[in-house]
Amino acid sequence: MAVAGIDIGSLTTEMVVLSEGKVLSSVMLSTGSNSRTTARKALTVALEESGLSQQDLEYIVATGYGRVSADFATRQVTEITCHGKGAFFLAPEVRTVIDIGGQDSKVICLGRRGKVTDFVMNDKCAAGTGRFLEVMAGALEVDLEEFSRLAISAGKPVSISSMCAVFAESEVISLIAEGYPRQEIMRGIVSSITERTITMVNRMGVDGAFMMTGGVARNKAVVESLQKGLAVKIKVPEDPQMVGALGAALIAGEEVSIAGSEHI
Repeated sequence: MAVAGIDIGSLTTEMVVLSEGKVLSSVMLSTGSNSRTTARKALTVALEESGLSQQDLEYIVATGYGRVSADFATRQVTEITCHGKGAFFLAPEVRTVIDIGGQDSKVICLGRRGKVTDFVMNDKCAAGTGRFLEVMAGALEVDLEEFSRLAISAGKPVSISSMCAVFAESEVISLIAEGYPRQEIMRGIVSSITERTITMVNRMGVDGAFMMTGGVARNKAVVESLQKGLAVKIKVPEDPQMVGALGAALIAGEEVSIAGSEHI
């Protein structure tokens, strides 16, 4: 039995192919301007890497910001459910998932069996998201990897008062002109993201083991700042951006199993 999950985000698209609970292939592509074309390309590449044809896939679940673009999918499921499912599969002790992607940020609470019990989501603006970090890194003329490294090395943060990506970019340019060290500005940007995320966590009143998913989980400065601010250890998967697609594929597998049991 082979199934697949595809997570179409605003910045990247991921696809996972599973068979008997084992990953046969995983693909990540830049979403670009045409998410439908990218979804098709992800399917083609994932099938090539797994040595399967599309007919071999019994069920495909699509999730993410652009899930409607996957016209080949059997079903669409919210990214909240998929990230929860994927995180629980990777670490069953996890009870709180912090997912910061390109377009939005979420805090998801899980029960003992991995079912989502509650969540809070920021999808009204780019504040505190991967897109926000990209804009800030661009204003500071560094790539995201260097941004993370320099932010960690900063002695103290410079306060960033604007969380709107547009206004914050102007503020950062002004701070540079005023002579503030770039590392300290970067640290201030990380602190502003951390404060916003911690506010979301506190609204949930959550506890237990934490996991961080999404592209921003690759930013060590943000993870370190969140761990310090929350006074917890945060698990970061080897491929944090693949968790949503993994969860979608796991749900696809469950659907096939349920359908099979109904015919017994």
